[in-house]
Amino acid sequence: MRKILLLSLIAILSIGKSNVALAQKDDIQKKVDEYIDAHMQMNQFSGSILIAKNEQILVNKGYGFANYEFDIKNTPVTKFRIGSLTKGFTAVAILQLEEKGLLTLDDNLQKFIPDYPRGNEITIKNLLTHTSGIPNHTELEDFNKERRVYEYSIIETIETFKNKALEFNPGEEFNYSNSNYILLGLIIEQVSLMSYEEYVKHNIFEPLNMKNSGFEYPQKVIKNLTQGYCINDNEIEKAKFRNMSNAHASGALYSTTEDLYKWDRALYSEKLISNESKEKMFTEFKDNYGFGWGIVNVFNHKMIAHSGDIDGFTSNISRFINDDISIIILSNFEQTPINRINIDLISIVFDKKYTIPKIIKSIKLSNNILQSFVGEYELQPGFVFSVSFNDDKLLCQATGQPKLELTPISESEFMVKEANVKISFEKNSNQEIEKLILHQGDKQYPAPKIE
Repeated sequence: MRKILLLSLIAILSIGKSNVALAQKDDIQKKVDEYIDAHMQMNQFSGSILIAKNEQILVNKGYGFANYEFDIKNTPVTKFRIGSLTKGFTAVAILQLEEKGLLTLDDNLQKFIPDYPRGNEITIKNLLTHTSGIPNHTELEDFNKERRVYEYSIIETIETFKNKALEFNPGEEFNYSNSNYILLGLIIEQVSLMSYEEYVKHNIFEPLNMKNSGFEYPQKVIKNLTQGYCINDNEIEKAKFRNMSNAHASGALYSTTEDLYKWDRALYSEKLISNESKEKMFTEFKDNYGFGWGIVNVFNHKMIAHSGDIDGFTSNISRFINDDISIIILSNFEQTPINRINIDLISIVFDKKYTIPKIIKSIKLSNNILQSFVGEYELQPGFVFSVSFNDDKLLCQATGQPKLELTPISESEFMVKEANVKISFEKNSNQEIEKLILHQGDKQYPAPKIE
């Protein structure tokens, strides 16, 4: 469902002329404050936001708290886990090593792991573009049971997915998989003879004076690092523990909005990599993805972006490279609807229509009621919503998409906070659930129950 909704939203945003007028600085700050306040009232946002245009910072502000126990507020220099924004740094590291002649993008995986099954078919470029076919290790059964918590070396992590069958032939399809970037992390370490942590520190963070960025692991004391939170029954709770070192080159970095703005600035120059390398990185290969970055058009303007989602945190960076506009969002709430917020902030900057979310409070339903909605609902042939129950929560997974939590707002209505859409269920005359209805904007899409 996430992919369908995102494409729909992008289609809406793409309407309009290319010479879109920008809102004024004071107006933008006021609108952002008003918009974010609505999300904060529903416990949907806590974090920091930076918006800049032509090297002028328009918004640079913290919202909510870095630590709710001690009332420590978020600020522009508060440090957050950035999750998959890490992949952009990993991609630059690979391109730096290519420029030094230490590897090529056509090198196959077997060169670095000789016994990797079908490693002779998988190239570094396949790993960068998520076209290797290698399964996503964070979706394997043992991840939540053990690897989320306990420390695994990068070799041990690779062993958990190394012998799994490929999901498709390398290069033929796109499937987002953290495993690809774990392997890239190993390649960086083998070729550079440095740990991934040391490599990004010496070759990216230090040259850019990104003093508030680094690699997180449990033993490390990191000043001004936020506590990550989740929302349970509309109450703020500490997020589950995650051994961040296991995320490695796919998601173990932390940073601040101000440091990420330095990163954004550097990507307009040749300070880190050449223009030729940047052209490779920012060119779509499959499914709007390049090397560690997504590439789409919004309002007929090219946007290069990536989001992150890791225990207790969500993040997003959007770069309109032909307009020199940057929008950086870091949140220490793991249920923050980051894509929805990003799209609305883009609309604010480009002075386009957006909607301040209606403040709706979630309610608690018994497990018996939640379980009554479990089933398969077909929106169209081959596209099914699978509704499941796990850990006292109702989850919905559309064909080929990740599971998303359904937050109850009545006995038959649920919000999908990540997309700001509603799902309701209807019963037949026998009081049995007969259909699911997806509410998006003013439109309704029925999906009859088939199982």
